[in-house]
Amino acid sequence: MVEQSFVPFESNASQSSDPVTMTASEHNRMQTTDDLTKLLDILPTHLRDRLIEHPELDRLVEVVMDLGRFPEARFPGRAEYLSDTPITKEDLAESTQKVGDFGGDNRAGIEKTLHRISAIRNRRGEVIGLTCRVGRAIFGTIGMIRDLVESGRSILMLGRPGVGKTTALREIARVLADELDKRVVIIDTSNEIAGDGDVPHPAIGRARRMQVARPELQHQVMIEAVENHMPEVIVIDEIGTELEALAARTIAERGVQLVGTAHGNKLENLIKNPTQTRRFRISWVGFNL
Repeated sequence: MVEQSFVPFESNASQSSDPVTMTASEHNRMQTTDDLTKLLDILPTHLRDRLIEHPELDRLVEVVMDLGRFPEARFPGRAEYLSDTPITKEDLAESTQKVGDFGGDNRAGIEKTLHRISAIRNRRGEVIGLTCRVGRAIFGTIGMIRDLVESGRSILMLGRPGVGKTTALREIARVLADELDKRVVIIDTSNEIAGDGDVPHPAIGRARRMQVARPELQHQVMIEAVENHMPEVIVIDEIGTELEALAARTIAERGVQLVGTAHGNKLENLIKNPTQTRRFRISWVGFNL
């Protein structure tokens, strides 16, 4: 079995008996970049104009457009309608034409940004809904677990969708590559870590990025990275299948540090997953975002 450090991403301190909290000085050192204008540019004009004037634009999480329904802007803890006019097929077509190709996971992106566009399709394969999620690079977010990152031990971060696992993963890759001079390779299945397009987003620093043609091939690319590119660290988002868990074990047994994420609310979710539990011995550290 592979020994790892387990970092649960939770917004509530009660999830950990010994959380590591972020100090005020660490919070002040954080810097954010989001290329938000490029996401607004793919939206229909009437929605873009509404958002540009919105007083909480810098807190925008995502924009949801479903055929025949009112468009929504979602912020932390709440949502609001952007228009009293339902979304049309023309609105959806206008937006999809401005983004990259959708992959097998129905995700696309905007080149040189971290934004994610996810499609909902009908049974004929037509796009009838879009979730336009803001991607932000937040520098200085890993001070609370930097000692773990520097230790060379493999790290598995667990948390529900949307709590910031991928954002932290991106910053860990940059710190390992730029500040600790490690050879880092990112397995970027949905282009969510390093952005869309062939040139990765600057937020990953000197880390290299390998894209994955189809989600079901992720485990193969993990092994290919180790065999072909001599990494000291492999970074991967969303380890979920048995084949991916086996690939993770193989990577760690070859002496390569693995930094990854998995979905779940708390430690018990992982323990109850036999696919992952039988392949990882987990020591864990909890902290609050």
